[in-house]
Amino acid sequence: MVSHKQSFSSKFIFLAASFVLVVFIKNANSAPFDEAGNEGEMEDGAAWTMVQKSGDQFLLNGQPFYVNGFNTYWLMVFAADQSTRGKVTEVFQQASAVGLSVCRTWAFNDGQWRALQKTPAVYDEDVFKALDFVVSEAKKFKIRLILSLVNNWEAYGGKSQYVKWGKAAGLNLTSDDDFFSHPTLKSYYKAHVKAVLNRVNTFTNMTYKDDPTIFGWELMNEPRCESDPSGDKLHAWIEEMAVYVKTIDPKHLVQIGLEGFYGPSTPNKAQINPNSYAQQVGTDFIRNHQVLGVDFASAHIYPDSWISQEISDAHIGFTKTWMQAHIDDAENYLNMPVVFSEFGVSAKDPGYNSTFRDSLISTVYTILLNSTKKGGAGGGSLLWQVFPEGTDYMDDGYAIVLSKALSTSNIVSLHSKRLNTYNSLCSWKCHWGCKKKHALDNFQLHEEL
Repeated sequence: MVSHKQSFSSKFIFLAASFVLVVFIKNANSAPFDEAGNEGEMEDGAAWTMVQKSGDQFLLNGQPFYVNGFNTYWLMVFAADQSTRGKVTEVFQQASAVGLSVCRTWAFNDGQWRALQKTPAVYDEDVFKALDFVVSEAKKFKIRLILSLVNNWEAYGGKSQYVKWGKAAGLNLTSDDDFFSHPTLKSYYKAHVKAVLNRVNTFTNMTYKDDPTIFGWELMNEPRCESDPSGDKLHAWIEEMAVYVKTIDPKHLVQIGLEGFYGPSTPNKAQINPNSYAQQVGTDFIRNHQVLGVDFASAHIYPDSWISQEISDAHIGFTKTWMQAHIDDAENYLNMPVVFSEFGVSAKDPGYNSTFRDSLISTVYTILLNSTKKGGAGGGSLLWQVFPEGTDYMDDGYAIVLSKALSTSNIVSLHSKRLNTYNSLCSWKCHWGCKKKHALDNFQLHEEL
């Protein structure tokens, strides 16, 4: 999601809330959470290891790793300008202060203003160095990155820019969806994948494909192929590109970047979709995620865009049903984690208020915690989207400025603390059966007092 999306007196608990406030108010330059949920110095390079997966669980150093994360898509572009580069550091500082551990951002900007890829396989070195900075800065704050490699939408170039390049080269192209099937356009995409994965970071001297700071690769932001509702064209592209990424980089995890719509292969699940149109956009949640080379599933949550722009309790009901269906499918059909990699609500929606936003975020977190308690496939979530102060002009309505939204920050902090408690409870071999689990029961009891 970027701008293409259509506009869519509690108890004060001393023990839990005091933790939250201390975490948020702490100096922005203090050390971020460590993997066990404690504050501490940055791990040395040897301890900063790749996130892996085993079945429907993410693993880090042999322990469960549940994700509380966020999106800030414009980091590379801001880093390319010295006058705005500091905002990259700011957003990582503020995110780490509330325990957010994964950030999803764009590793593309095709043929647009301040483009990374000016023409096919021709790069602006200064912009590539800006992406290097983003990666190196993320590591300083112990935040891992999901890097998306191209956009379905026109913002930052996307598949339409690839089609423009193809037409300029004399190709006979009739649709932006030719991106998924024309051999030349596929070769352009593969060249970009190769350039990014083999990039040697000018700040760290580490090749991207070897860098544990990168959580994983996303093939495309919200791919759709509306010209082929059967889903065959997009599915063939996913099959080809997932394997291609793995041939270059077998170490990192790969996701597709889907919104999570159920397609023709599962007509019995069509009623779970937010509307009838969702089944006609060429995507197919279960079928697509069964592709060789895809390691984890993604789904987005935008009831205000998909159902009705007017804020309604129906949004919360949809979110619960939508999430549980995808968690169940990840466990029963896919044997992989699912990350709800974009979710939010726009302040521009009729009837919006911050209380509803907090309710939506709390709903997402609660469903994920219910999965986490069982060692389930609910791998985590990524807020859309976290901004630092002074970037209001980039706000699409969904921006969360943590320093100005204390109630939201408190919810995020508490969820981070809970997940970090789970992540540190016991090793994978323990299978959630050891007595250490009771430590969490005590933690939750404090919240209910």
